[in-house]
Amino acid sequence: MTDLTTFLEVGGPVAALGGGAAYTRAKYPAVYWSAIGGPISTARLLSSYSSVMEACGLTVAPSRLRVLAVKATTRREVRPVPPRRGLIRPTSTGLRIRLRLAPGQEPADVAASAERLRHAWGVHAVYVTTIKPGVVELRLVGYDVLRRVRMPRKTDAGFLKVPVALREDATPFVRDYQTVPHQLTLGATLSGKSMYLRHLIAGLAPQAVALVGIDCKRGVELAPFAPRLSALATDPDEAAKLLPVLVKEMEDRYDLIKARQGIEPDTPDEEITSDIWGLPENERPTPVVLFVDEVAELFLTATRKDEERRDEMVTQLIRLAQLGRAAGIYLEVCGQRFGAELGKGATMLRAQLTGRVCHRVNDEASAKMALGDIAPEAVSAACAIAPELPGLAVAGDTSGGWSRIRTPYLSLGDAAEICRESAHLVPDLPALKPFRPDIPVRLVETPAPAALPHPVTD
Repeated sequence: MTDLTTFLEVGGPVAALGGGAAYTRAKYPAVYWSAIGGPISTARLLSSYSSVMEACGLTVAPSRLRVLAVKATTRREVRPVPPRRGLIRPTSTGLRIRLRLAPGQEPADVAASAERLRHAWGVHAVYVTTIKPGVVELRLVGYDVLRRVRMPRKTDAGFLKVPVALREDATPFVRDYQTVPHQLTLGATLSGKSMYLRHLIAGLAPQAVALVGIDCKRGVELAPFAPRLSALATDPDEAAKLLPVLVKEMEDRYDLIKARQGIEPDTPDEEITSDIWGLPENERPTPVVLFVDEVAELFLTATRKDEERRDEMVTQLIRLAQLGRAAGIYLEVCGQRFGAELGKGATMLRAQLTGRVCHRVNDEASAKMALGDIAPEAVSAACAIAPELPGLAVAGDTSGGWSRIRTPYLSLGDAAEICRESAHLVPDLPALKPFRPDIPVRLVETPAPAALPHPVTD
């Protein structure tokens, strides 16, 4: 009886502690990592670093001087030398550690052993980044940061930069229009494509840019952001009228640049420019970001007249994609499907879209159209996205790199409110005024007057 009482007194709190840790790990992984997982992984790393590196084949033979020094001072066995380890820097999502590679090693050797390091140190994932020649950084992620997205507090936000999602290595995915001017974003219904677009518009709304939308779903996606839009086309007929205006705006900006390039003998070199960013600030036109939702609707035709209109719109989109960057016009092309079967010009338009983001799609052909020409190995990752993970996507660019990202939740009402608060920032572009959307008046309920007390009478 005494043994049973002792067992209950000791085992009860231990079981409760273990159950609480398991619950915290499942529901609040960030708290679990900071309190329990991080210290445990740090202890594993410190105690097993040399043996793990040797098991992964990341050690080299010691130098002759080291061999002589060890034999002269101790009788220990001379063991292979692992990469020199820097300080361990804990973060809210994992650990960071820098390694100085031994002579003869390269970053690819460490990257090839990332899966082994993950299991040896008990973390969710290990990512390798080259800092400079001979130095790499290991980013150890303690848990699946894409299961419940929490954006970092400090992000690389700035003009024409929008932190729109979180990468699988716990770093923010920043949409930088000056680095990647045009992008193709694909995703099936309920894949999170609209949420991604919502974050982009909400991030650009407080900036000094002109937002233009083409939404062939009668404006149901972009109409809530009408107070901040400089122009909106809600069907192919309106788009056919809007695109030539944007092309003319681009040509006018090139004329402005060429006029500035009228090089005089005394013109300083720094005043000679080939895009709007080299113009003086008081002469620089406002950048324009064009959002095209459901781009396939612009390609579909039913009659011969529709084919002529389609060819004109596709040609204008291709011209904007080819020449728009220098004029400060950027494209964000979205759709559920994008393939060569859409018609003439689809492949040429895709070739001009540097950035690619592929959410869950309904067929492998769409994933190949989005990622196959820049990162073929990313196609299988895009096809493996589960329907119960909306917002999860594979992002890549023409450099060949790719990563999984996920967009945090942002309600439509919050995004629309940001656009309403930024309505005063809509720039004055006379060419786009005929296409300015009608802004519905918000009805404010007038409270009923309070009942006045009746005077007391005899």
